[in-house]
Amino acid sequence: MITRVEDVFAPAIEVLRPILSDPMVAVAWALLVGISIGILVWDIRNRNRALPSLMKGVWTLVTVYSGPFGLALYWYAGRTQISNDSVWRRGVRSTAHCYSGCGAGEVFGITLAQGVLALAVGWVAAITFGLAYVFGYSLTVEPLMQEGVGFREAMADAFYSETPSITIMEVVAIGADLLLASHAHTGDILFWMALALSLSLGFIAAYPVNVVLVRLGVKEGMKNPAEMGGG
Repeated sequence: MITRVEDVFAPAIEVLRPILSDPMVAVAWALLVGISIGILVWDIRNRNRALPSLMKGVWTLVTVYSGPFGLALYWYAGRTQISNDSVWRRGVRSTAHCYSGCGAGEVFGITLAQGVLALAVGWVAAITFGLAYVFGYSLTVEPLMQEGVGFREAMADAFYSETPSITIMEVVAIGADLLLASHAHTGDILFWMALALSLSLGFIAAYPVNVVLVRLGVKEGMKNPAEMGGG
């Protein structure tokens, strides 16, 4: 089955690997990420201080993972200046919340299992999936417990609301990363660039799932930032 999947995506892989291995592309991407983070930090400090600390952290991680794409998501759905809220914006915020935690688990898992320990593909996938769930659930469980919800209830809520999103996100993200760079190590440009691309692909895949969950009332989609007033 793995060979069949590789055959299906072989043309895309052949195009993407040389691009993602190019030092100039890596430098350009690093500059874009740095600029995007600078814009985000400036906007939060000067215009959006009213955002909760959790969401400030979420948008920072989203922009670290996805650069200008992450900044565009923040501009569309995360600022207090948005003109009107919608299920689409709520879906973005919900996906971003999931993405920030799962992304951290994926980065840590891939770096440890593949980049440092050089484990087999199956172990890399298993460890990374496990850490993505742990990090993703914790970002839901911890705030609920701070509000007085018991651990079991918080875990049940996280499992019910986050599992579909995390599963789709990580199947796509980890799958894309392993297809592009399963034999790369931390010293290879391909390792980091494939990881960055795979994270954004995971967000895109999970977004429709979160929109449906928000529309069905399974997830709230995070609070409307416009209700918090100008920063």
